[in-house]
Amino acid sequence: MNSKEHAVALITGASSGIGLVTAKALQQAGYRVFGTSRKTAACADGITMLNCDVTDEASVNNMVTEVLQQTGRIDLLVNNAGVGLLGGAEESSTAQAQALFDVNVFGITRVTNAVLPTMRNQGKGRIVNISSALGFIPAPYNALYAATKHAVEGYSESLDHELRSFGIRVVLVEPGYTRTAFEASLTKPDQPLEVYDSVRAGMEVVMRNGVNAGDAADVVADAVLKAATATVPKRRYTAGKQASQVRFLRRFLPEALVDKSLRKFNQLPIA
Repeated sequence: MNSKEHAVALITGASSGIGLVTAKALQQAGYRVFGTSRKTAACADGITMLNCDVTDEASVNNMVTEVLQQTGRIDLLVNNAGVGLLGGAEESSTAQAQALFDVNVFGITRVTNAVLPTMRNQGKGRIVNISSALGFIPAPYNALYAATKHAVEGYSESLDHELRSFGIRVVLVEPGYTRTAFEASLTKPDQPLEVYDSVRAGMEVVMRNGVNAGDAADVVADAVLKAATATVPKRRYTAGKQASQVRFLRRFLPEALVDKSLRKFNQLPIA
């Protein structure tokens, strides 16, 4: 079969963690896979790696042009690139908050906008945006990160309605804690305040324990594959038992109980 007849998948942030595991799962499922990373990464297991900085529009456009030159099509886009930030919301400057949004939200927008003309011309396409359980619940000491994921949720659901008439669907995948190096590479607040030192340190422990007990990255990859291949996709796919439980609690329990449960989980005083 000619390579251009294979379904082509493009996944950002594919050099490690969820992105790499998902890229391998897509390749094993029969996709011709292109992954991106900010730094040069070796191609492996049939995955072609390309350099791309999702905060740089020229870099994004050059990367998409390269994929199209090699394949002539893009059938699936998985927007996975993202960064974290742990600390009190007050501890981050506006510039730091903007930088976070530039990767987690506007990075998705840039790559999506670069791919959409091709998908529209094809008359079909699937976009899977990696969100988080923190995209639908409060996240103390992750307020700015959670805000980016709430933004991704609103953007994705709205865009899905805009694109259905072109044969394109936009789907969310919402992981909970996942066993990757994401926690180790968290951004620290750029204007830390002593008043938050103790509770911030406690939240770091909560997150580390959550990651250590979290789902394997292939649980998320399986959810992405379902979202990518479903004939009639659901609006969102929670990835893993914890994320599913949190969504259930958020949807069906009274707000006061959810509030108390969230504070207990995060080892905050019940007030």
